Amino acid sequence: MALITSKEMFAKALTQDYAVGAFNVNNMEIIQGIVDAAKEENAPLILQVSAGARKYARPAYLLKLVEAAMEDSGLDIVLHLDHGEDFDICKKCVDDGFTSVMIDGSKHAFEENIALTKQVVEYAHSKGAVVEAELGKLAGVEDNIKVDARSATFTDPDEAAEFVERTGVDSLAIAIGTSHGAYKFKGEPYLDFERLKQIHELIPDIPLVLHGASTVLPEFVAKCNEYGGNIPGAQGVPEDMIRTAAGHGICKVNIDTDLRLAMTAEVRKLLMEKPEEFDPRKYLGPARDAIQRMVQHKIKNVLNASNQR
Repeated sequence: MALITSKEMFAKALTQDYAVGAFNVNNMEIIQGIVDAAKEENAPLILQVSAGARKYARPAYLLKLVEAAMEDSGLDIVLHLDHGEDFDICKKCVDDGFTSVMIDGSKHAFEENIALTKQVVEYAHSKGAVVEAELGKLAGVEDNIKVDARSATFTDPDEAAEFVERTGVDSLAIAIGTSHGAYKFKGEPYLDFERLKQIHELIPDIPLVLHGASTVLPEFVAKCNEYGGNIPGAQGVPEDMIRTAAGHGICKVNIDTDLRLAMTAEVRKLLMEKPEEFDPRKYLGPARDAIQRMVQHKIKNVLNASNQR
């Protein structure tokens, strides 16, 4: 058991047309639910930490929780920084032991994004870590990353090829129609698969990443709303679209919203049905189990990553 990079798991995923789940973590129960699911399914695993999660849980606590998860489960795990905004946070995470970092320079002009990404790549590679970058912009909200739909731009295939060549980045997050949060589409769901195919043809050896890829499972939305929630009209990426994307170079699929919905739905249900309950273990335990079931569903039925470790 060890913290590993994503190089070997992505190389395998590229050749066998499946994707590795990258699940955002914030606390012990979320980590336990995800890791238990990956162990049960014998699946490769990426645990990723956003800037907001680092601030909330504190870096030292998250690192120790991941170490405990490896010791308890016997799994090798990739520990990844999600949406690093600048060189400093990427450096801090690499120095803390993260094996993978994302530098999100998508808000910058093309040349600035290249320069920033190259700086992170040079440092991370010198320490044995790998780097994910982003080209194009996703609509929606994730922590303090906000892009409205009108500002979202899809990734240009030719720019993607140039970007990878000039930066030496290990994987590339692309924009083909997904968005962050629980409200991904106002009308019919749409992903630009032709654009994805073009990008994959130009850089066939580069693992591609799909952000904002929660399916926003209707049963969790319905349960949240049934037990006092207020999230009407939430809509995610259909599962068949995720499966199709995995056949065209998408090796990493980011999932966060579905974790939040699964956990919140179970907590709401228990507290409404048992208003006398005040022991956190009595509602966080079932929430942990709900996360495990949801992650196992993703691994088996969406990512096709069972038995790929």
